[in-house]
Amino acid sequence: MFTGIIEEVGTIRSISKGGRSCILTVAADIVTQDTRIGDSIALNGVCLTVTKLRGNLYDCDVMAETLRRSNLGQLRAGSRVNLERALAVGSRLGGHIVSGHIDGTGVIRDKTREDNAMWFTIETTPKILRYIVEKGSIAIDGISLTVAEVGRDYFKISMIPHTAEATALYEKQVGSVVNLENDLVGKYVEKLLLGGRLEEGSQVPGTGSAQAGAARLQASRAGNPQGDMQGCGSMQDPRAGQAQRRQDEPLNEGFLSRCGFL
Repeated sequence: MFTGIIEEVGTIRSISKGGRSCILTVAADIVTQDTRIGDSIALNGVCLTVTKLRGNLYDCDVMAETLRRSNLGQLRAGSRVNLERALAVGSRLGGHIVSGHIDGTGVIRDKTREDNAMWFTIETTPKILRYIVEKGSIAIDGISLTVAEVGRDYFKISMIPHTAEATALYEKQVGSVVNLENDLVGKYVEKLLLGGRLEEGSQVPGTGSAQAGAARLQASRAGNPQGDMQGCGSMQDPRAGQAQRRQDEPLNEGFLSRCGFL
């Protein structure tokens, strides 16, 4: 777990490429202190495991899935990267909870200065934008930032001078690709609200298919207490079924529609 507060900007010393993977050698002075093999360091927001240490250099493996999801495939020897060690128990949580598991990427479409701040406009996909809210948090290349505006196919953040000096984001130009990680809370809330209403053919452990979940919900609304228990191998007291339906009532189609999930 990370906080999105960058500790230092390191430099890619070399890249050893495999078929669809690579090994990065990173030069860093701060994050290599007290670090051991097997520790995690976020590089441009991507959680990577330290596999080799020698002085102020460390190696980390990057697999194919990580290259597909992130901008690490665009790195070159000499590239400057944001670095953060994993959060230590008892440390201050200065940014927000960041897992280091990138959701996707965005493209810088505009950089505009406003007095002492720099505005960035980031274009990205609807899949990522659905979890971005104004004044919420977003991790861009591992940096915890506050969303200032959300549009149909973009969002904006405003960067203070300290962040510009302490990270490598300020150096990126229009057209550059950045890593994006959504706030975890929104994704979990959506999953809990949708319950059995998943994409056709998908499953959640213990719930069966989306169709089965919809059938159970329909049976419950029809007043059939046994419908809630189909496939469970037991019967349920009718009064318990009614109580359960009352508990489930807020999660009806109208509620989900008003929340924007349908």
